[in-house]
Amino acid sequence: MAVGTGKLVGIDLGTTFSAIATLDDHGQPITLPNRDGEMLTPSAVLLLDDNTAVVGQAALDVALEQPDRVATLIKRRMGYPSYGRPIAGRDFRPETLSAIILRKLVQDAELRIGPISRAVITVPAYFDDTRRKATKDAGRIAGLEVLDILDEPTAAALAYSLQHLQPPTGSVALPQDERTVLVYDLGGGTFDVTLVRLAHQRFQTLAIEGDVRLGGKDWDDRIVEYVATLFKQQTGIDPRSDPQALVHLSTAAERAKRTLSKLPQTTLTCMHAGHVLAVPITRADFEAMTRDLLIRTRLTTQQLLRQAKLTWDQVDRILLVGGSTHMPMTRQMLEELTGKPPDHSLAVSEVVARGAALHAGIVAAQQDFGEDLLMEEAARDVLSQVVEINVNAHSLGIEVKQGQERINDILIPKNTQLPTAASRVYCTVVENQQRVRVKVLQGEATQADACISIGECWIEGLPPNLPKSSPIQVRCGVGSNGLIDVMALDMTSGKMARTTIHRSSGLTDAEIAEQAEWVRRLRIQ
Repeated sequence: MAVGTGKLVGIDLGTTFSAIATLDDHGQPITLPNRDGEMLTPSAVLLLDDNTAVVGQAALDVALEQPDRVATLIKRRMGYPSYGRPIAGRDFRPETLSAIILRKLVQDAELRIGPISRAVITVPAYFDDTRRKATKDAGRIAGLEVLDILDEPTAAALAYSLQHLQPPTGSVALPQDERTVLVYDLGGGTFDVTLVRLAHQRFQTLAIEGDVRLGGKDWDDRIVEYVATLFKQQTGIDPRSDPQALVHLSTAAERAKRTLSKLPQTTLTCMHAGHVLAVPITRADFEAMTRDLLIRTRLTTQQLLRQAKLTWDQVDRILLVGGSTHMPMTRQMLEELTGKPPDHSLAVSEVVARGAALHAGIVAAQQDFGEDLLMEEAARDVLSQVVEINVNAHSLGIEVKQGQERINDILIPKNTQLPTAASRVYCTVVENQQRVRVKVLQGEATQADACISIGECWIEGLPPNLPKSSPIQVRCGVGSNGLIDVMALDMTSGKMARTTIHRSSGLTDAEIAEQAEWVRRLRIQ
């Protein structure tokens, strides 16, 4: 290994749990346990003071008594300018809190495999550019070189393609036959459904749909709502009004959900203000109170198939990913919808990290640092030949003025193969225009205000006396990791602006460096 470099890892930075994996000598992905020997680390951060943070189960335990010192569900805030509430009296960006989790995963893994410097970090396939950049910035704050941002379903499909395959040499093997796989990924905070075509040394994403505001936490919240309503009816007091009581109730609700995945009935006890209420909940009750959530995933899955112009007969396998797929209702719904029994043979909570490790190996083998891959030459050769093709989850457009309205003029439709680029010629709107703003949008809506504003760039210093309707060419590109760049050309003067766009949100390089220094000094347990 080259001096100053470190091992490669894949990291699943999850809403409720996170995991880290690497490749062994044979190119097989292995999950790395944390210091406590657990494969999954709860994505919770406790701030003891300005110098010490605790990540994992201990942070969740403290949240029961001191919820104001603990951050959870951080992933749902990615892309926002703040976490949304103070932690230990201080405002944080979600990137910084995520970086603390990443740092904890890495420092625990380093106890087993030595120094780590490069990582692939996964995101929901339906994350937009703002959230993807925030995730990459979190990795940089954690002191990592982020090799790539990878969609979680793609990572799962990579790991799936290698399961049960142990060739005679012990090195990595790839499937010979072509198959179309639907990846149904219901995690703690997000939902994705993706169609992937797997063939020998080729992984092609066909289409993506999803919901970044739907996940297992929403199922938990229905139990909380149900129990809190009964409690209030009997006592006149709402336990949700007290932060500490709400944390206790939310924790009990998640336990009840897990129990109901294995047993037909459980009892949840709610204690608040001197009152105690034991509430029996059956699996049928739970399924009834969350039926609309499950229907949302079903409708999204059906929409995906329509977009891909496929029938269920053309889908070979239904692959379950994410801890929330342990709920029997998800499997029953999918089997009824597709006519196929879903495949839950993978460790659904570890498969994304393992796939990310495989992707890290592929990137390393295909670029100029393959020496970091401490594995058999045959395995490295196989990884170097793998072709991965992704698509964009959201359409990309430019805001243009049409009469009095501002509309989203789509340049790159959703589910276009990546990397890709498209250009279009626009016109200045007034005479003697001195500069042009190019505002980039993500979304399917016609109205610009209904889309996500990714950012903007400017062409400055246009030539004097430029007539109205002078041509301006705009080119947008999307990388294989879903990140966007923009180039604009004044066709009259030949003046060009190319920029990683000035985003409407997000951290600057200086802010990333400042946060990285704070996290580096932080003692993380």
